[in-house]
This record gives sequence, structure tokens and C-alpha cells, in this order.
Amino acid sequence: MKRLLIILTLFAVILLAGCTQSGTNDKINIVCTIFPQYDWVRQIIGEQGDNFDLTLLLNSRIDLHNYQPSVDDIVKISACDLFIYVGGESDEWVDGVLEHATNPDMIVINLLEILGDDALIEEDGDEEDEHAWLSLRHAQMFCTAIADALSSLGFETADNLIAYIDKLKSLDAEYNTAITVASVKTLLFGDRFPFRYLAEDYGLNYYAAFAGCSAETEASFETIIFLANKADEFNLKTVMVTESSDQAIAKTIINNTAAKNQQILVLDAMQSVTSNDVKNGTTYLSIMENNLNVLKKALR
Repeated sequence: MKRLLIILTLFAVILLAGCTQSGTNDKINIVCTIFPQYDWVRQIIGEQGDNFDLTLLLNSRIDLHNYQPSVDDIVKISACDLFIYVGGESDEWVDGVLEHATNPDMIVINLLEILGDDALIEEDGDEEDEHAWLSLRHAQMFCTAIADALSSLGFETADNLIAYIDKLKSLDAEYNTAITVASVKTLLFGDRFPFRYLAEDYGLNYYAAFAGCSAETEASFETIIFLANKADEFNLKTVMVTESSDQAIAKTIINNTAAKNQQILVLDAMQSVTSNDVKNGTTYLSIMENNLNVLKKALR
């Protein structure tokens, strides 16, 4: 409801500003809500990048679950040629924007809609798990949909798509090999767990303080003890966190284990990547490659 009220409040701004933005240049305007989509587009358009005006909305280390669109964001979406978003509970605001879009020919890609029945359901509710970008296998489907949309806009990207999907497949094979030979098959997170798609791909077991989209920030004493006991039971040498964690819960879990010497390792869910990180060379593949290296340490 809060997001709907925001959209209604900004409706007049869309009508006034959106119309003036459309057609201001000859470039194809693409708006992506999160970094993985943004980087997939970059890789697929390749050397044709000068023909596109590409926008990353979540560009200030605010994750998907806490994002609220600004007036400028809504104007950009309203007039763009291609809009890519996740499509889960955190994106409820999108329908209001698209209903009043000023570009009637806009192409829209909804990641969870592409997944259909393959979308996972949150373990603590009936909403779809939004973190599908963390599956290299699903990424291949999403990139194919992006290439199809670009083709509809007059840009052929088949060669770039094939080359990029080959890289995704190769890294997927590396994950599969590393996890198949790993002596440990269980991850323990002193944090939220946005990696269910990744875990499902490779048959990993997991325990976590919170579900993937949980708004909770404090773990109960029972949860801490449960996780500490699991670390003892499986003789785990690591406790995992995401890139945005302050590590407080992980440290408390470690302090309640028998060994009290577990290492804290970070898996990156790509929810706080900015354009500055992109300028410094960060890509979807570079983060997933680093995540694989972290998993190798966690599962040894």
C-alpha cells in the first residue's frame, strides 16, 4: 500500500516529465533495477554500447527489498524502450509505473515471470524467492530473453549471446565439479539466505538465521543455539554471511560453538553493487567466480 501511495503521488510528475524525456536522443533507453540485469545487458550489447542509454536503478548500495523509486527513476522507467525487473514482492511498485508509462511500445522483462513454475517459494511464506539471478543456469534463460528483446528493437546480438552463455555454462560446470568433490555439503549462514537458487542447483544443504527476504535483524537465542549446534554437529569450519552483514550474528554463533574458532566467509548476493564498482571492473561473472572460490573454502 505504501508503494502504491508513492506511485499515485508521483503520477502528475510522470505525466509532465515523462513526456518531455521521450525522444530526446536517438539512443535506445534501457532501465534495469539491479546489477546482474545491468551487466547482462552490457555483455550482450558488447561493442554496440554507444547505441544505448543504460540505467542501473539500485546504484547506492540500497538492496532490492528496501528500494523506493525516486521521481527521476519513475520518469526514466516511464519513457524507456526496455525495462528489466525481478518481479517479486519487492517490485510491487512497478505495476503502478507501467500502467501510466509514456512509451506504449516499451518492452518489459520480468525475471520471475520467465521462470514460471521454476521460481522457488520463500520458506517462511507464500511469496516467490526473488534472488533468481544467483543461479548461473537461470542467468542463461534471462540473457536469452534480453537478447530477444534487443532483436525486437533492431539489434542483433546472437554472437555476443552465444559467447556469454558459453562463459556461464563453463562457470556452472566449475561450480558443479567443485561441489561434487567437496568433503562438506552444508552451509551455515549467520545472516539472511538469498542463495537458495544456487543451493538447489548444486544440491547443497543449508541452515540460516533468516529466510532470504526476511526483514528481521535480530536472531533469537534459540536460533543462535540451533545454528551453533549445527556447526558442531557437522564440524563446520566456517560461518557464512552476505556482503551487507555486520557479522554480529555470525560472531555470536561462533562464540556458542564448542570450537569457537570458525572463520567468517562472505558470499556476495550482488545487492549492493554500484556503477563505481562497474567502472573498477566488477561484473556478474567476476562476482560469481569469487563466490565459487569462497565456497571452495567453506566446503573443504
